[in-house]
Amino acid sequence: MKKKCPNCNLVNYASAENCLRCEFKLLEVSTFETPAGHGKSFKVTILRRVAVFLFAVFFSFFGFYLSLVGSAEGLEYDRKNAVERSILLLDEKGFSREAFLLRYIAVYRATDNWLNASMREDSAYAATNFPFEIITVYDDFSTYPKDDTERAAIMLHEAQHLKGADEKQAYAFVWKNRKQLGWTKESYGYSIVWRNVRKQTREIAPELFVCEANEYADCTE
Repeated sequence: MKKKCPNCNLVNYASAENCLRCEFKLLEVSTFETPAGHGKSFKVTILRRVAVFLFAVFFSFFGFYLSLVGSAEGLEYDRKNAVERSILLLDEKGFSREAFLLRYIAVYRATDNWLNASMREDSAYAATNFPFEIITVYDDFSTYPKDDTERAAIMLHEAQHLKGADEKQAYAFVWKNRKQLGWTKESYGYSIVWRNVRKQTREIAPELFVCEANEYADCTE
């Protein structure tokens, strides 16, 4: 039930004695019921606007995604096989969640899309665009790793980005879990990838290298 002010036409609550806008006395003003369809119509309007907004957001996101995928080249046969072998190795070593994301969620490209081209690091073996789940696998991925275990270490890093992790979290995760992967100092300590990753991990996650009694002050040893 409502009361409509005869002075300014503001609709007030039925219990109001004076108009909230103009203070006109409403004691003798008759109440009336709000039409049942008014509230429903308002809700439908709001829902329609929300639906239009969500569609616009999705369309923009999808268009951005297509532009990233379309502006880069796909993987050639040999590099694609190398990626698949590294994913299989991750699965075998117990990194099933990462293997699932890399196998079924990620989209792979061989060259930089227009976004990566403006911010690529020269030493990168791969790069991930989150939340678009696009992984660019560079030529160095095939050239410098000693074997599929080192390629798996690189893909384990990129899998962390697929989950939304930043660089510090990704480097720390791989370095802490390298022994589970079979990527050990005894077998890989002199490889280019091992030395590069250790150096970058010390720079990005220095808290892992504060144990002076260990070689390179590495607390994970």
